[in-house]
Amino acid sequence: MKFKNTEVTEMPKMKVNDIDKKIIEILIEDARISYTDLAKEVGLSRVAVQARINTLLKDGVIERFTAVINPVKVGIHVSTFFNIDVEPKQLNEVAEKLALHPVVTNLYHMTGPSTLHMHAVFTSMTEMERFLMETVYPTSGITSVASEVLIKRYKSRTGMKL
Repeated sequence: MKFKNTEVTEMPKMKVNDIDKKIIEILIEDARISYTDLAKEVGLSRVAVQARINTLLKDGVIERFTAVINPVKVGIHVSTFFNIDVEPKQLNEVAEKLALHPVVTNLYHMTGPSTLHMHAVFTSMTEMERFLMETVYPTSGITSVASEVLIKRYKSRTGMKL
């Protein structure tokens, strides 16, 4: 997986009209919906819906389609959020290294007291400890690490509200 920098200022905002927003909202709920069924819901032809989705993909509005997995069902029992302080000169190097690790699900450059905010998932606390000891702590440029282990998930949203 290549490190993907999704800086907010990279591209000008694309205008998304109300029909495109409706298409996106439906796809967030069910990305497997057929073009025909989606067309019926938004009042367009199947071909028009397919063209709009292709344009949204080409323009980067829709980045990808993916499956949402229940972590417990696949043996993931530890979900942890990390706040990692990094020397400014080594920020990109550290971020690129961490982003490549398979346990890391999200990694953000944040304002505030922590430089990087990271989410990672593990099969056990032992796996999390190994990740910290073998990957995080030895990484040059990291000055401090704080972690918070998830106890209960009340809401988890994929996609975003438009």
